[in-house]
Amino acid sequence: MPDRNRGPILVYKKALQLYELSRHVVSYVSFNKDLIKLYQSNSLRDSIAGSLLTDTALISKKIEQVVYSNSYTVRVQNTTFINIMIRNLNSYCTGLEKDGVKEKEYLQLLRQEIKSFRKAFKKWTNSLNNT
Repeated sequence: MPDRNRGPILVYKKALQLYELSRHVVSYVSFNKDLIKLYQSNSLRDSIAGSLLTDTALISKKIEQVVYSNSYTVRVQNTTFINIMIRNLNSYCTGLEKDGVKEKEYLQLLRQEIKSFRKAFKKWTNSLNNT
């Protein structure tokens, strides 16, 4: 497989791993254990957790749009959107900490995964700019 094809596959896999880890962290720290109904909760923690899940799920969808689009504008818009979501994910971790989540090691693990994803994503987007 050529090098240029491995980039999106690696980033996509990392996005799925990020979603999976965030799903586990959210299920542990949220008050509402029905993850599908987090948005209905009156709890700030559940609201932040729901946003965390939504953004991590959207990242893989946006990567697909970048890969399959022939439009430079669409690719740029989606990579910009992913960068914004990455920043949001770190903010959600901080928000959960400030809301009193005691399991800070889980949030630290999630932050490490976000950092790893961001590094792979940045490398991939730089390769897109060179083509």
